Amino acid sequence: MRILVLGGTAFLSAAIARSAARTHDVTCAARGTSGEPPEAATFVRWDRNQPVPEGLVAGGFDAVVDVSGSPSHVRAAVAAFPTAHWVFVSTISVYSDLSVPGGGPDDTPLLAPEPDDTEASPETYGGRKVACEAHVREGATRATILRPGLIVGPGDASGRFAHWPSRLRQSSLDGKPYLAPLPMDDPAQWIDARDLADWTVRIIEDGTTGTFDAIGQPVPRSQFLSEVGDGVGAHPDIEWAEPDRLLEQGVGFWAGPGAIPMWVPLPEYAGMMDRDHAPAQRAGLSTRALAETAADVLAWVDGRDLPMGLTRQDELTVIAGGSLTGQE
Repeated sequence: MRILVLGGTAFLSAAIARSAARTHDVTCAARGTSGEPPEAATFVRWDRNQPVPEGLVAGGFDAVVDVSGSPSHVRAAVAAFPTAHWVFVSTISVYSDLSVPGGGPDDTPLLAPEPDDTEASPETYGGRKVACEAHVREGATRATILRPGLIVGPGDASGRFAHWPSRLRQSSLDGKPYLAPLPMDDPAQWIDARDLADWTVRIIEDGTTGTFDAIGQPVPRSQFLSEVGDGVGAHPDIEWAEPDRLLEQGVGFWAGPGAIPMWVPLPEYAGMMDRDHAPAQRAGLSTRALAETAADVLAWVDGRDLPMGLTRQDELTVIAGGSLTGQE
């Protein structure tokens, strides 16, 4: 099959291009500023603020994969390749309410779509993706919408997952505990970019259409940490802490300086890391062991300076009862 990957040079789109290029004729179209496409793929340089290159329009592609968050870019590309099977990688950030565990595309309300010319920002990200999805559905003959949660794996520079294998290894080396929020059975949920990439290719091969939350099966936080430990060969002691205590000491949620990654406010985000995995699994999504992902991420992180949230020094301050805000 002839597959056009819009992007193909960075993290997820690169993983999709690599997976597809193993058995298919792949073209990657991108500016080429974020990296190189797989050697087996044809590369067409294209800034999507410009018209679609004529050579691409005449490419006769069977499928197009797009990860863009720009509605105008998606609209123009769909108009250029309307008869291809479109696989659009969206996000669970399109949902307006993530408070209910076990939700899925059929029972979770969406944000209002943002206009095409809305400036990109964290606040408009979800609405822009909603608008992108609408352009794909309205313009493509066949469409599959994938809504991942937290995408992890080698190449993920966000540090949100990498915090954990790195911290467990660090804690093991210095012999001191690391911090984790209670309750221990709060869910953790993720998808390895390589598994998402392989499933994307399988969707194209099988002709699967529809809308799916593209995410692995949730597990309790205690199990998540245990399996990460298996992957990095380290099981240091854990300092389990009540959420109220962490907040009082200045620790934040999810991402950013002073934050514990993959920790979300409850109850308003009780469904953010507890999406229904079963429909994706029935449609062919297969996920690797968490220990494998953790080991691969730790190896990739080595020597890289990533934003991993709460630093080790700040973590030990909190464990000792200190405050990150300077208030004891």
